[in-house]
Amino acid sequence: MVADAAFPTLSAPAWPGKLTRFGTRAIAVGALLVAISGPLNRFTPIGFQAALLLLVAGVVALLVGALLAIVGFLVALSKGSPVSKGSVALAIVVALGLLGYLLSWLRAGMGVPPIHEISTDLASPPPFVAVLPLRAQGGAVNPPEYVAEIGGRNGKTNVPEAQRKAFPDIQPVILEGVAPAAAFVRAEAAARQLGWKVVAAVPDEGRIEATDTTAFFAFKDDVVIRLRAEGGGTRIDVRSKSRVGVGDVGANAARVRKFLALVKAGA
Repeated sequence: MVADAAFPTLSAPAWPGKLTRFGTRAIAVGALLVAISGPLNRFTPIGFQAALLLLVAGVVALLVGALLAIVGFLVALSKGSPVSKGSVALAIVVALGLLGYLLSWLRAGMGVPPIHEISTDLASPPPFVAVLPLRAQGGAVNPPEYVAEIGGRNGKTNVPEAQRKAFPDIQPVILEGVAPAAAFVRAEAAARQLGWKVVAAVPDEGRIEATDTTAFFAFKDDVVIRLRAEGGGTRIDVRSKSRVGVGDVGANAARVRKFLALVKAGA
């Protein structure tokens, strides 16, 4: 009894368990904010800026929650503190998985210039016609005209120069031996295959206009395709422009690439 009084048994600290509980709650909040940020922009008038702020807040909550949960979990294991191992481990896996996925978005935009439109013809970009009312009704922030110089946090950017440097592969497609009428059918089929909403298809003018909606945030980007006879074939030019945002993390370039690849393949 004397020995027990002199050397009492030390109980495991409770704070690691509290830390993991706080961390898992932060992860749950972060996951919820990330999950609703896109649908809120798609289905409510909240605005894309507010939706992006929710996404950023969710990422911060996930980072903080994951860090606290991991620290609390490891200390609890080493000290023998009571902790719900399964639920904490699951929360950590969810947080790391979401953060990894969002990091892939960030990586996609690294090294991409802060521009929001791409054109295969930089000297005479195809103009929008049919989508102009839709852009106005949809609250487009970016003007429909091709703007050769835009401002940003790091100063002004020359759009054609930035495109040439970042996306030198984006060039007009020349379909040798294919008449404009046949090329028009091929181009329209490619646009529809990509899931774009075709707004106008005018064979006599060699013009196709469409709108593409991104999957998560439902950002709307407009596309105009121009076909002209050249030599013994048809030249196809494409222009894709975002309605909102200074930069597009390469989305318009990727869209144009997919379209041109389908046209070349004879979609």
